[in-house]
Amino acid sequence: MKRPLKPEDLRVWGMVAATVHPLPGRKVPRVEAGTAEPGPALPPRKEIPAGPPPARPGPPRKTLEAIEPRRHHRIAKAREEIGARLDLHGLTQDRARAVLEAFVRRAWEEGYRAVLVITGKGVQGDGVLKRRAPEWLAAPHLSAIVAGISDAARHHGGEGALYVALKRKAR
Repeated sequence: MKRPLKPEDLRVWGMVAATVHPLPGRKVPRVEAGTAEPGPALPPRKEIPAGPPPARPGPPRKTLEAIEPRRHHRIAKAREEIGARLDLHGLTQDRARAVLEAFVRRAWEEGYRAVLVITGKGVQGDGVLKRRAPEWLAAPHLSAIVAGISDAARHHGGEGALYVALKRKAR
């Protein structure tokens, strides 16, 4: 049996419903009179420019989510194609970051869904590029492009390489 909604629940639901934009061609649902306080007025919709969608507001990400286990398995077993590869060996941190960001943007523009970034392990397994690449990929300006990262399978470079999952491009 459902419990009746409390006035506080109705107020919170009204605030949430006020933030939702209907799909093009659909009407705005009406809220019953007296059930919820009106939410804030919505600004007019803007045209979205071409290119990657704007970064989500909020605190900057320090690290990225890992790639979903099934997707990681598909990439490792070559059931999901690795669209491009990038080798960062021999680059300085500044140059490696610039090259990595440009590579990820280009791969996303070309419609790739997964790429391989070879960082190397470093002299004692604690390489600077291996450690910093996930931080660079978690930058706010790449949050609309990068879905997640994971260590590569052994035959793709193992601990010295990363799978980078890219988000789908908006149609």
